[in-house]
Amino acid sequence: MCNIVTKRFVSCIEYLREQNRVKSIRQFALQVEYHPQNLSDIMKGKRDVTLELLHNSIETFNINPSYIFSGQGDMFTDTEDESPKEPTFNHATDNILYIPAAAHAGYTDQYQDEVYLQDLIHFSLPDYKFQHGNYRCFDIVGDSMEPVLFAGDKVVCSLVDSNNYYSSIRNNLVYVIVLENAIVVKRVKNMVRECGKLELISDNSFFDPYPIDISEVKEVWHVEVKISAFLPSPNNIRNSFHEEMDDIRSTMDKQSRNIAVLNQTIEKLLKQNRSALY
Repeated sequence: MCNIVTKRFVSCIEYLREQNRVKSIRQFALQVEYHPQNLSDIMKGKRDVTLELLHNSIETFNINPSYIFSGQGDMFTDTEDESPKEPTFNHATDNILYIPAAAHAGYTDQYQDEVYLQDLIHFSLPDYKFQHGNYRCFDIVGDSMEPVLFAGDKVVCSLVDSNNYYSSIRNNLVYVIVLENAIVVKRVKNMVRECGKLELISDNSFFDPYPIDISEVKEVWHVEVKISAFLPSPNNIRNSFHEEMDDIRSTMDKQSRNIAVLNQTIEKLLKQNRSALY
């Protein structure tokens, strides 16, 4: 199954690891926004590299497309002095750890593994409160929290003390809940004191609330900040919508007039046919 392009791609990754330009397959995958398990399968020859993965890898690590597709030239287009270097982070201040959607499954198993966590991206925000403490940034997946949170948004969260969930989790606030096999973002109703459960509530009314036992919870993170894509102003969206509606009304009016004329023509033809019969 493994074609020659895939083999050359694998050789490039192995070279990057030998030169210590990436520490692991997982780190490479996260830097090119690809699922680590799928990249592991590519490295093992179980699947072929995709065009999207090649594009991102070429852009990120200056891999030579001529080498990848024809075997000609050097593996990389950069010189030794200009080679892409691993981003450097000051973990004293870059204390927000980013958990992309592709890493959610791995995080539920390795959220306490320091080696695993060091491979993930760390960053900081300028707000003073983010200069100290323990924070995580999670990708939003799915539409259960619309219209407050949309797929592709990111939320920066602070850790909730696991020793007193019964008092530190407040009703109707939004939390990231790390479970055995999933990471969910929900509003929470705290029922720990009464029955040892949390009720998870979606902002999208299509999804029903459901309870989970507190013993299933590995971590709870309180959502502090939302990072989302820029959207046009509501006025522009509303004006565009009204213009589209006006165009639709105009088209429907024209069609209605055409249908009326057509009906009149048909009625005249029917009358003429009846007159001819008698």
